[in-house]
Amino acid sequence: MCPLLSSACRMSCNASVTRVQLKSPVGQAPRVPVHLMPCEIEHEGPAQVSQYLTATTKNSKQEKTVSFRGRRLKGQELSCPQGFTGLVLKEINKPGSDQEDRTVKLSSVFDKLTYWNLETPPNSDDTVVMAMDWPDPVKIIPYPDD
Repeated sequence: MCPLLSSACRMSCNASVTRVQLKSPVGQAPRVPVHLMPCEIEHEGPAQVSQYLTATTKNSKQEKTVSFRGRRLKGQELSCPQGFTGLVLKEINKPGSDQEDRTVKLSSVFDKLTYWNLETPPNSDDTVVMAMDWPDPVKIIPYPDD
């Protein structure tokens, strides 16, 4: 098991520490649909995604299309790599700078996400698509025991 899934995880970046609080096992967290949008939406909290973002799927491909605020988006559903679960984390205390520690808590989990691009469909050159393939090569890299 990955040491990052312990009850309190510490990740260092630029001398600051991010603490992940897991009050219950990851498997008990609610599973939610996740959409990765090509924009920043200044809203925190639940959204009625199914009411505003209903995609159509082309028969020949797994490509989805939708219009969001007048912009055409093309998307693709990506599954998490086998043996991995996606985590949705919510920030508990927002730091004032990059040097301050931060704490996040587990909000929900996901097994797949819908990745959206403006105008063009996602392809194998997109960093998100490549990231979903990354764990397979990483399995051959030896992981040192602590």
